[in-house]
Amino acid sequence: MSELTFDCPRCGNPSEQRYYGPCATCGEALRQRYRATAKPVEAPEYEPKMNVTPNAVATKD
Repeated sequence: MSELTFDCPRCGNPSEQRYYGPCATCGEALRQRYRATAKPVEAPEYEPKMNVTPNAVATKD
């Protein structure tokens, strides 16, 4: 695939890349600005609602 020549949609500088989008400098600045860190998530233990009855096949002995 050939390189496209276009103006960066963020800074307006000429850019030559495979796909349309921010230039490499703007892309790196965006990655630094919106970097996220993973946080552990603790989900509450599942408790079935009172109106839920067990399946007859599942309780068969």
